Amino acid sequence: MRLFWLGFLALSLFLMQALAAQAKPESLAPLAEKISPAVVNITTSTVVEGRTGPQGIVPEGSPFEDFFREFQDRNNNGEQRPRRSSALGSGFVISEDGYVVTNNHVIDGADEILVEFFSGEELPAKVIGTDPNTDIALLKVESDEPLSFVSFGDSDNALVGDWVMAMGNPLGQGFSVSVGIVSARNRALSGTYDDYIQTDAAINRGNSGGPLFNMDGEVVGVNTAILSPNGGSIGIGFSMASNVVTRVVDQLKEFGETRRGWLGVRIQDVTEEIAEAMGLEVVAGALITDVPEGPSKEAGLLSGDVIVNFDGTEVTDTRSLVKKVGNTTVGKAVRVVVFRDGATKTILVTLGRREEAEGAVPAAVTKPDSEMQEEEVLGMTITVLTPKLREELGVDDGLTGLVVMDIEETSEAFEKGLRAGDLITEVGQQKVTSVEQMDEQITAAREAGRKSLLLLVRRGGDPRFVALNIED
Repeated sequence: MRLFWLGFLALSLFLMQALAAQAKPESLAPLAEKISPAVVNITTSTVVEGRTGPQGIVPEGSPFEDFFREFQDRNNNGEQRPRRSSALGSGFVISEDGYVVTNNHVIDGADEILVEFFSGEELPAKVIGTDPNTDIALLKVESDEPLSFVSFGDSDNALVGDWVMAMGNPLGQGFSVSVGIVSARNRALSGTYDDYIQTDAAINRGNSGGPLFNMDGEVVGVNTAILSPNGGSIGIGFSMASNVVTRVVDQLKEFGETRRGWLGVRIQDVTEEIAEAMGLEVVAGALITDVPEGPSKEAGLLSGDVIVNFDGTEVTDTRSLVKKVGNTTVGKAVRVVVFRDGATKTILVTLGRREEAEGAVPAAVTKPDSEMQEEEVLGMTITVLTPKLREELGVDDGLTGLVVMDIEETSEAFEKGLRAGDLITEVGQQKVTSVEQMDEQITAAREAGRKSLLLLVRRGGDPRFVALNIED
């Protein structure tokens, strides 16, 4: 029996060692050798206009400013000569006929773009198209011979913990390889269509636009940004997911620009309080705050509708809806399921092309005539929108409602972002044109057992819903 247990322990130790060995990556030299010919360094140059004074030599206003200006003028014969500025980045070839992918910020504003291959060969490149929203650019080089290229992989299959390899031109040092794992997925930085893979593979300045490979040699991301307090790699890098990049590249190749679907609504996330105020059972969806002229208005979508399903896909929040709409073909008729008046309704919407509109924040409100009726409600002092206030706030002629004249800084309304000058156009999803109507909606909501009340608030033309607690 003792011999049996000793043998069992020895076998267990052997198996553990074998598993540990398998957990460690094998040499990546064969993979690096295979994909290196398709990875490129990118050098850009831009002509910068000459300076008109001795900036950078002496502080502006210094008593020596005139002296150094005369010194520069003598050396330049009175002419401020243009100078050439250079920048470095990375990229990769995606077809044998010379299409190259990189970051938009690598080539933005460049007069000349030079692509250097692993062999040392250099070729000039032209820009086919760019997409600042995803920071992707598509270039083209002409070569007499077919070029080595790499293929995109399915970034959805890249799991946290998977090994990845980054290649590029860090800090201008030339071709370099770094290895790490997928640290996180679906990261968003600042863009509308962000879907970044986070990795601890070393990414530094100059790596921008380079590929992030899986262990099969497929591109699963484009190295774009790092999080760093000192400008160097601290193991937090971000690569735009290949499933985003491939859609952008296909459109840039076909049209020279991106063509994203446009639903034509302004939206906000559904919070627990908003869901309770509207009678929604699930805290999900995208709440429509405004429906300007466009596809949705023509189809019959309304402010206050909650989009719960778009083209057969459940909508979890505004970000998921924006990405889904943007990835849908322009001109496609899609079914949009909305929650309205306690029930769901399906509406067919033909998508247009995406447009963006921003409203300006109004100036502070001046006090109206002393005889104007004001009332304190839910921590706010409100009054009816008058012609004088409409002019001061720049409110569109077609809008009516109640103006917030003052607000208690300790109130819930203040905590949720309401400010003097805001225009309340709806209360409880009903239009209001008098203080009495708002009081009636508050009373009706309390009698119905609601804990909160939904307000549609506009600031500079930009609408949003706010749920305020109305419990006594």
